[in-house]
Amino acid sequence: MGRFRQKSAGKIFLMICCGIAFIAAVTLLTMILWNWLIPEIFHGPSITYWQAFGLLLLGKLLFGWHNNGKGFKGRGGDWKERIRNKMAHLSPEEQEHLREKLRNRCGGSEHFERHFDRFWNDRDEKKDDPAQNPGNNPSTSL
Repeated sequence: MGRFRQKSAGKIFLMICCGIAFIAAVTLLTMILWNWLIPEIFHGPSITYWQAFGLLLLGKLLFGWHNNGKGFKGRGGDWKERIRNKMAHLSPEEQEHLREKLRNRCGGSEHFERHFDRFWNDRDEKKDDPAQNPGNNPSTSL
């Protein structure tokens, strides 16, 4: 379990560094493009790096974060539903093969087993529940 956490901490640190580098690069590109185009075309002022960062942040605050009105939790169900739809077309042998593949890829940790089993059982319960899946309910058929 220690090895799994060490890899996760390294990946998290790498992702944070990549995120910071991406934001810095976009800010620099914004500053360069602004200073190249705006003074020439509109006779506007040149801006500094931090002013470009402020413009990007202001734009995000005014125009949104492009998640179509869904919060972080709203997007979570979408990917789960896409996986469930894809897995519905797999045979039981293919499902078990996928589970084994994911287990090996994730190191077979207890954390993976717990979450995967919960996801898997939740999928099966929704498939059997007439309220969640009205197409399988014989009482509503004509």
